[in-house]
Parts: sequence; C-alpha cells; structure tokens
Amino acid sequence: MAIITQYLGKYNLRIEILAGLTVALALVPEAVAFAFVAGVPPLVGLYAAFFVCLITSLFGGRPGMISGATGALAVVMVSLVAEHGLEYLFAAVILMGILQIIMGLFKLGKFIRLVPEPVIYGFVNGLAIVIFLAQFSQFKVPGPDGSGQVWMSGSSLYIMLGLIALTMAIIFLLPRLTKAFPASLAAILAISFLVIGFNIPTKSVGDLASISGSFPLPGIPDIPFTWETLKIIFPYSLILACIGLIESLLTLSLVDQITETRGRSNKECIAQGSANVITGFFGGMGGCAMIGQSMINVSSGARGRLSGIVASLSLLSFILFAAPLIEQVPIAALVGVMFVVCIGTFEWTSINILHKIPRSDAIVIVLVTVLTIIFDLAIAVVAGVIMAALVFAWESAIRIRARKRIDENGVKHYEIWGPLFFASTATFQDKFDPINDPEETVVDFRESRIADHSGIEAIKKLAARYQKVGKNLRFRHLSEDCRRLLDRAGTLVEVNLDEDPHYSVATDDLA
Repeated sequence: MAIITQYLGKYNLRIEILAGLTVALALVPEAVAFAFVAGVPPLVGLYAAFFVCLITSLFGGRPGMISGATGALAVVMVSLVAEHGLEYLFAAVILMGILQIIMGLFKLGKFIRLVPEPVIYGFVNGLAIVIFLAQFSQFKVPGPDGSGQVWMSGSSLYIMLGLIALTMAIIFLLPRLTKAFPASLAAILAISFLVIGFNIPTKSVGDLASISGSFPLPGIPDIPFTWETLKIIFPYSLILACIGLIESLLTLSLVDQITETRGRSNKECIAQGSANVITGFFGGMGGCAMIGQSMINVSSGARGRLSGIVASLSLLSFILFAAPLIEQVPIAALVGVMFVVCIGTFEWTSINILHKIPRSDAIVIVLVTVLTIIFDLAIAVVAGVIMAALVFAWESAIRIRARKRIDENGVKHYEIWGPLFFASTATFQDKFDPINDPEETVVDFRESRIADHSGIEAIKKLAARYQKVGKNLRFRHLSEDCRRLLDRAGTLVEVNLDEDPHYSVATDDLA
C-alpha cells in the first residue's frame, strides 16, 4: 500500500497520465535523432529511452524527472561505434552503469552542491540553446537525387513554419482557457488531426525512420572479454558516466527549484547506473536525464513517478503496436513543443542581472553557456566550477586582514581576520614586520580560521622569522588540531580551553 501511495496517492492521476503521454510523443523524434548522431539504428535509441525512463522513474531520486537517450552521450559514442562496432557500445554502456552505481554508493552525488548558481544558469541557458539549434535538423529533407539532406524551401517550408507557430500559439493560449488538459499534448493532437484530416503535405515522424519493432531480448555483448577490450571501452565508459551524472544531477537541481522539493542525488546516481546496465544488456545506447522532456513533464503539472512510468510504457507500446499511427504525427508539432521548452528553460532573468551581479559571476554564466554550445556539458560545467572556485579563492585570499595594536606592556598584538589557507598565506606573511616589532608579539586568531596544511606551514614559517631575529612570538585562539600540529614544531601556542575554537584542519597527519 505504501508503494502504491508513493506513485498515485498524493498526485493528480489524470495529469500524471496525460503528461506521460505528452512526454512519450516528444521522446520519439529525440531518441531517433540521437541514435543517428551516435551512428546506431533508431530502435537502439528507442530501447534506451524506454528502459532508462522506466527504471529511473521507478527507482530514481527525483520524481517527475525524465531520462532517456541524449545528445550529450551520443556525441561521445559515435567514435566508439565507428571504430569498434555496436557490440562494444553495449559493453561500454554496461560498464558506464557500473561506474555510476559505484559513484552513487560512495555518495559522490552530493558534490553537485559544489556547483555554484552562475554555473547552473550557464548550464540551463546553454542546453536551451543546444536544444533549440538541434530542432533545425528537422528543416532538412532528402535531396532531389535521393542522397544527402537539403534545407526546406518554398511551400514545404512555409507549411512547416505555420504549423510550428500554430503549435506554439495553442501551448501559450490554452492555459488561459483551461488547465484541465496539458497544453503540449493538446497542441500535438490538434496539429496531427489538422494535418491528417486535410491531408496537408508535411514532414512526419515516419520520415525520420520506422519505429516499429519487437520487445528486445536480453543478451551479453558479443565481444572478447580481454584486457584489450577493457582498455578500449573504459575511457568511453568513464566519460559517459561523468557526463551522464553531471547532466542528470544538474537537471535534478533544476527540477528541485521549479517544484520546491528536494531530490536525492545519490539515489539518482544508483538508479541511472542500474538503468544503463540493464539497457546495455537489452541492446540500448544508454542515457541520462533529459532537460527538455523533464521541463515538458513538469510544466504539464506532473510531480510524481507515474508520469515517467506512463511515458516509458507508452513509448514501448508505440514500438510494439502503434508505430503506423505515431509515424503520422507531424514533426512540426513536436518541434513547436521543443521551441516552447527552450523558451521556458532559458533563464531570461540571467540576462537582466548580468550588470547587477559581480563581474566574475557574469563571466562564469557566459563562459558555461558558450562552452556548452561549442563543446559539451561536462567541459562547460567543470570549467565553470574551476573558474568560480579560483575567483572565490582569490577573493578570500585578499580579504585576510590584521588589526595591529601595542598594549600597555609594550606587547604588539596582531588580530587576524579572514581565513588562512593556501591562497592567502603570502598576504598573511606580508602583514608582519619581525625586524621592527617589539620583543614580545602575539598573533590572535579569534576571528580567523586555519583551513589547510598551507596555513599551518605559514604559521611555522612566521614563527621561524621571529625566532631568527631573537624575538618571541605567541599564538592565541587556535583549535586543538592546530595546537597539536604546531607543538610538534616547537611553536608556542597559548591555551584557553574556554575560548579556543574547535575545528579540524585539512592537513596530512605528521605523526
């Protein structure tokens, strides 16, 4: 009963089912397109969308988030498939899943909290632009001689643009009349009935590829189980695992913000990994969270796991039973839905605040956006996090201060404010003047904190400077951890158990 309540109890059953159907329709052209990008048959992408979506919806850490075959993974897979074949891809997907499970078990998903807000803005904006640009491939048709692709022109282009505009208008206007039915699904159905009923010549899902197939059977990849094979697939699996989790966990954070709930990142890592392991054995190309389909699902009102389950089962039913019908759905309707998703996904507020936030944050937003478009998500996010971390380290380093005073006994006091760590040690050393200071000097860390081994070494070096000129230097208000490490170097530290702070230092144990 508890399990049934988890999936159905507190959510609107009708909204969940209709949202799932909408997502399923949007999954079809995306899965087919990404299969082409990876250089694999369309059904390989569709099978991946089914298994990954189903398993993550059942067991993932973020209800309402949709997963499936994605372009971020497809662009990595294409070289493996081209050089070694499809069976090696299945093996790489299985190993990718195992690595993701290990990452989840070691609770590495929590490190998504280290991604700053400007990086998330850049990630969202970059993916919105990437999804937008990806839709332009649907404006191509086979050339006159049957080979190659050429851009639409003339009446076919005008019909396509008109249907896209009508789709977007329905999605924007229908919620003003009623919210009882998902606007995206209503738009897809309306455009489909219009095109089929009036026999309007336009590109359909069937023009991409046939989606008809049977239920996939499990099997072990037909590859030699040797060390050489592992050396081939491991680099791909590691890159795929990292990209998949980065995109999934950032999408999880975005859905958290929209729904004002909290997902479980480590549980999502394990679910994504399990889904990819199973997908690899069933002949799928693997996958991760899809920000576009997740936004369709959430904007349709879905908040539970049922919508993802419905989406995956509907996709399977399309493959097994309803392929002729689904292949008649106009591509224009699906492109219109994705255009609306791009508009809703892009953080327009980030443009308005660029001149209001620190320049470094504005640069990070633009940098991550551009790198996501030019390269891929993993490079963009890692570069953004590194830049944000370096900026933070520099700003923290230059903020260290030392208030100076001499008491009635002629003892000079340095009252330190700000963190002492690897980036601030040079500035810290510059605050002191051993040659001109009196015989007795006290350094007070009441308002400071020593963060790492570099900070400990800076104190040792400072003590050595005063010792070299024959003067006494004492330290106050250091934690027990700091005192223990400094005692080994013979540095004099005053002890006040009532006032001394309690914290540990990130340093090697010197024992």
